[in-house]
Amino acid sequence: MRDLFFLGFLACFLLGGFKRPFIFVLAYAYIDIVAPQRLSYFLLNAVPVSLIVFALAMLGYLLADQEKTHSRFAPRQWLLVILLGYCAYTTSTADFPLAAQDKWGWVWKALIFAIFLPLTLHKKLRIEALALIMVLCAASIAITGGIKTLASGGGYGVLQLLLDDNSGLYEGSIMSCIAIAIIPLILWLMKHGTIFPPDWRVKIFGAGLIFACLLIPVGTQARTGLVCIAVLVPLLLRFAKYRFVYAGLTVLVAIVTIPFLPQSFTQRMGTITDYKAEQSASTRVAVWAWTWEYAKDNPLGGGFNAFLQNKITVDMVETSENDSITSVDVTQAEEIGRAYHSSYFEMLGEQGFFGLAIWLAIHVGGLIRMEMVRRRYSHTINPGEQWIAPLATALQNGQIIYLVGSLFVGIAFQPFIYMLIATQIGLDTYLARRRAEAAWRPIRKVRTVPAKA
Repeated sequence: MRDLFFLGFLACFLLGGFKRPFIFVLAYAYIDIVAPQRLSYFLLNAVPVSLIVFALAMLGYLLADQEKTHSRFAPRQWLLVILLGYCAYTTSTADFPLAAQDKWGWVWKALIFAIFLPLTLHKKLRIEALALIMVLCAASIAITGGIKTLASGGGYGVLQLLLDDNSGLYEGSIMSCIAIAIIPLILWLMKHGTIFPPDWRVKIFGAGLIFACLLIPVGTQARTGLVCIAVLVPLLLRFAKYRFVYAGLTVLVAIVTIPFLPQSFTQRMGTITDYKAEQSASTRVAVWAWTWEYAKDNPLGGGFNAFLQNKITVDMVETSENDSITSVDVTQAEEIGRAYHSSYFEMLGEQGFFGLAIWLAIHVGGLIRMEMVRRRYSHTINPGEQWIAPLATALQNGQIIYLVGSLFVGIAFQPFIYMLIATQIGLDTYLARRRAEAAWRPIRKVRTVPAKA
């Protein structure tokens, strides 16, 4: 029955694409985020759905998009092209060829789609539609996780989202980061959306979705999520009119909420300040040190999944007190093939210093460009431009949350964030074209008639 539902929903989605080709692009975004073929028992996972819809999106743009002459290729798209080519090179010279090919199999699609996507975003409606699809697709996972958290309290490695699979947005730490990163976009859609006008129903749904997103770090007990929430609060208060009042209310809500949190959650969050007593955190730091030494010997990187060769030994230090006597217990833990658990070290170990520099340039460029857009349009008096600065701020805030969260989870090539980058590029090029069109005025020759004597 579930297979029939997914098949019917996707069929309706694709039928709309034959009338409006841009819907194929939205359908691919849905498939890339939710992965319905992995949720299906037989029907969808028996065919290469992702590849078929990707081809339809490309063909729809090339053959049927009447306004593709408005498309512009931005500098950050060229950086994505360079990153794609460099990743192809490091894959061909990888330390573990088979493992590298496995990751390359989905990375190249994420990068190509990120390069292609901005070319289709030459209308305000398309930019909003993509933001809406991204939010709703992530919402399908967040709402499920939020309901299960309220029902059971969740647990680290216990909470199952839509899919019992520790990959993509279905992995706890990744979803915790993305769930918090989309909150600024949810707030923008609640105020400036036009596809679903912001009436009371949209506001209620948006508020409920934000609550579900905040529950994801509780249910997954991912420390990354707590760090992302700590970053989200000052970002939202940055331009608030009564920021100090809201800050005080936020602290009050946090204090009141703590007693209702699961004990296992508060205990796990407590390990943030004492990483030496927790094996997961302490080995993570050791892997980062190993990656730095590896990169110094291999400055071009070792290709995808180069971490498989590491061997980490750490000293676990646990301090306890009994009758004013403090005892220190030191034990050793050893792990082989420990993952990077950091996007920055993931890029450094796999793509070397050059790859890391490109990746940072893409993200830093996004932060700078969105700040420039925000400042340009923050004081506009044109009613048709009131949505621009808030959207630039929302995209910038989401990227900042990702960049902080990715310090502790290896999601350098997560497709969702590349869609966010593509949305930034699409917004930037769309506004640049509008300004160019507004500045251009036809010069008419005026015929002069000599005055009569």
